[in-house]
Amino acid sequence: MGVVKEIQEALAVLSVPEKAEFFPKFFKTGKGEYGEGDLFLGVKVPDQRSVAKEYYSKMSLPDIGRLISSPYHEHRLTALFILVSKFEKAKSANVKNDIIELYLDHLEYINNWDLVDSSCYKILGRYCFENQKEDLLRKLSDSEEMWHKRIAIVGTLYYIKKGSFELTKALVTQNLKHPHDLMHKANGWMLREMGQKNEKELISYLNLNYHEMPRTCLRYAIEKLDEDVRQDYLKGRI
Repeated sequence: MGVVKEIQEALAVLSVPEKAEFFPKFFKTGKGEYGEGDLFLGVKVPDQRSVAKEYYSKMSLPDIGRLISSPYHEHRLTALFILVSKFEKAKSANVKNDIIELYLDHLEYINNWDLVDSSCYKILGRYCFENQKEDLLRKLSDSEEMWHKRIAIVGTLYYIKKGSFELTKALVTQNLKHPHDLMHKANGWMLREMGQKNEKELISYLNLNYHEMPRTCLRYAIEKLDEDVRQDYLKGRI
């Protein structure tokens, strides 16, 4: 595929057909049945983030594009980690624009929770925030493709990180009709960041509503509270 030899070796270990069925379990950054560093059938699962940080400068954008369009999940995920590193280290607006074009041209392959969450916030969300490109996220949110909506809302989490909640609220409200939890993470992030400004207000809200809150939303909302407080809410849901 035109990539450096070391990356080919790191990614090839799970590309044989008899292991293909295990891809969804493997690559969840430690949250699945297997994680990076674990042994499976005698093979060590590669740490994609380490690969990305080491080799991002050696790969061209066309090579990364070919990896993103690979049929293998771990190829796509590692390629997106590499793209994140490339975007974060880019020093010129032209390079960042090229990366965004590549990202948008490959949206059809960014159709998995891990792929969206590992790349969208740090690439597309940051780009749109820094360049006042809210219309790009709104356009994706208007798409009939559910993953485009997911990408748009996850992208707005960068806005939340910067203390701006309006765009996230607008896109979440617009998509509430969908039987899908794409808005739950965004809602949790909003509550979490608001709680950083006024923890008492967050606690008051949680005490009234946490039993009915989606688990994903609750998990993010309480993420920065003290451990004993977090455990109280989690135990209250069991």
